[in-house]
Amino acid sequence: MNMTLPAEFSLIARHFKPLAAPGSLGLTDDAALLTPPQGRELVLAADAMVAGVHFLPDDPPETIGRKLLRTNLSDLAAMGATPLAYLLTVGLPRGTPDAWIAAFAAGLAEDQREFGLGVLGGDTVSTPGPVHLSLTILGHLAPGTALRRNGARPGDELWVSGSIGDGYLGLAVLQHRLPMDGFLADRYRLPQPRLALGQALVGLAHAAMDVSDGLLQDLGHLCRASGCAARIEAAAVPLSPPAAALVAADPALRQKLITGGDDYELLFAAPPGAAPEIEARARAAGVAVTRIGRFGAGEAQVSVIDDSGAALPPGQGGWSHF
Repeated sequence: MNMTLPAEFSLIARHFKPLAAPGSLGLTDDAALLTPPQGRELVLAADAMVAGVHFLPDDPPETIGRKLLRTNLSDLAAMGATPLAYLLTVGLPRGTPDAWIAAFAAGLAEDQREFGLGVLGGDTVSTPGPVHLSLTILGHLAPGTALRRNGARPGDELWVSGSIGDGYLGLAVLQHRLPMDGFLADRYRLPQPRLALGQALVGLAHAAMDVSDGLLQDLGHLCRASGCAARIEAAAVPLSPPAAALVAADPALRQKLITGGDDYELLFAAPPGAAPEIEARARAAGVAVTRIGRFGAGEAQVSVIDDSGAALPPGQGGWSHF
């Protein structure tokens, strides 16, 4: 008897089977089989994205797939891990055009090639809307070497990679609240997971995490986990040329940039005197790094100091999901 594939399985065969990693069993079973590299420890993280919250409903679907994967890869970068594979759940409204799904999968395929991993399985479901996406990432590292949030110590120096505030500004550009700027728009749509830098910091940094909900808020998480305070020098926070130009025209904008989210840079603590080695490893990884402050003893809180040494008002801490 000739049997027709159900619509869900046909969709999986067309769009997601080409993304399958070894161990996925061709996406034909209920679960995957995975053997981690010998002598390595597994690292797992999960993130979800919802249309209208984490990306704009009219964003190109190929960039949505890539952002979903990259935000999860950023969690691996913060621990110094190497990517291995991922699980994917896609919730789509009925009637979503096949071309949208094809472009979404094409974006994933492009980044799979760039970052060296594949999909092991997951689920596809229908939803009354909006689009809901969830990804669980798997990575690996040497046992006992993971960079964690709880290792910062009083006296450690505070570092950040790349530039801060571009994600906040990129969203404003795409919402037509700022003039079009392709660099800033891409920084919102296509974050850069700092995998090479995270791996290079293993054994040198005392603590690390990625900046997803805003520099101030995420540094607060790191301080609470480590049981110490931190001070940021506002003028030292690195800005991209477009962001610096906007701050020059409106100095009050700087405070918004250090509380805005979607940067996906690495924030880390390192011992005093480690600067030459940190900078050398960062150069080898192809990522700029900047010292922006210091950790100290005391209550787990973050202060921001302006050029004159005065404390800036705390304002909004950053993005909150609730």
